[in-house]
Amino acid sequence: MTELATMDFHPQPQAGSPKPWAFPAPERGTLDNGLTVLRCHRPGQQVVAVEVILAAPLEAEPTGLDGIATIMARAFSEGTDKHSAEDFAAELERCGATLDAHADHPGVRLSLEVPVSRLAKALGLLSDALRAPAFADSEVERLVRNRLDEIPHETANPARRAAKELSKELFPASARMSRPRQGTEETVQKVDSAAVRAFYEKYVRPATATAVVVGDLTGVDLDELLGDTLGSWTGSSAEPRPVPPVNADDTGRVIIVDRPGAVQTQLLIGRVGADRHDRVWPAQVLGTYCLGGTLTSRLDRVLREEKGYTYGVRAFGQVLRAAPDGTGVAMLAISGSVDTPNTGPALDDLWKVLRTLAAEGLTDAERDIAVQNLVGVAPLKFETAGAVASTLADQVEQYLPDDYQSTLYRQLAATGTVEATAAAVSAFPTDRLVTVLVGDAAQIEEPVKALGIGEVTVVAAE
Repeated sequence: MTELATMDFHPQPQAGSPKPWAFPAPERGTLDNGLTVLRCHRPGQQVVAVEVILAAPLEAEPTGLDGIATIMARAFSEGTDKHSAEDFAAELERCGATLDAHADHPGVRLSLEVPVSRLAKALGLLSDALRAPAFADSEVERLVRNRLDEIPHETANPARRAAKELSKELFPASARMSRPRQGTEETVQKVDSAAVRAFYEKYVRPATATAVVVGDLTGVDLDELLGDTLGSWTGSSAEPRPVPPVNADDTGRVIIVDRPGAVQTQLLIGRVGADRHDRVWPAQVLGTYCLGGTLTSRLDRVLREEKGYTYGVRAFGQVLRAAPDGTGVAMLAISGSVDTPNTGPALDDLWKVLRTLAAEGLTDAERDIAVQNLVGVAPLKFETAGAVASTLADQVEQYLPDDYQSTLYRQLAATGTVEATAAAVSAFPTDRLVTVLVGDAAQIEEPVKALGIGEVTVVAAE
């Protein structure tokens, strides 16, 4: 008789106790040239992330030269006093490094990622780019041509077109926020190397800049390394620019950007609110997430799951520009797209969701899921050095304390359902929303007018 084989089963592993987590706390310091440095040692992160924040906001761009900050940002990697554009790119590649730069309302930001073993070489290249950018005529001309080539594609993109129109509607024409971040064809074509250098010399200096360094810094003498690289960058000790106040008009109204024959309508519904200094921000984040932050949110549940109007609708809050005294401004918006015949019904149901939220409030279950999604996944969200560095740079740009992110997560966890409801209702009042629709006006104008959500204006798509 054959003996049956036996198997020994090990006990099923049990989940351990969760380890306490907090957003990494940086150490602050200042180089001899006035450059502020935030460093954050992250054991195991062999790719180091460096962010440099420059106090060159879009508001500072010369009249008629919108987009010059973007051209300058892109030109930083197009050669220095030591390397041609091609040589600079080759040296970065030899380091295994990437260097990106962009301009936005708070200023210009350069982002470097490099293996820690090549950090010294990459920081030297970054320092050269900041200290002595070439701004060669031929390179600036090429960047201007590239930017001009991008503009028609952006105009053809319904989401980008909607964002452009919403900014134009919300802010007065005199305000930089009313105009495209990267400039228009009219303004960009006026940019040349002399103008870029003048902008650089006026606003780019170490005394008003901050560098964030995040990664595994074991065995790295960062003080010496920074002193030899970014410490060689010199400039005047001018004070940062004052932040002008922001005015906005969120009177309820509808603007249709006419796209004859469009099979879908792009929706962008928004208004402005306070920046992250406001005490309501954590509750607003939580309430907005419940409204439209995920596939299980109210807007998606109705417009996507029940009605099938859309692949998804999102609600969000995005800081446009902050100020130390809390007078900054954030965009509060709902975005998505629906098929053309259902534009009217979809907007009707969207407004019903907002009215129901105001009348009945959020449920405790919605609040609990939102807290878990926002707070519970934070350790994974900040697993990389790049994610930590980017968030620290955001805090610098927005004049927030270094422990802001950790405080925010504690506040989110402590926010109740009633408070989250009140913040969401306040963020999206049904009578104070500017609605931009990019679609076929011939088909959607009358159904939208019938909703009574605001005066309807039709504009050409350009």
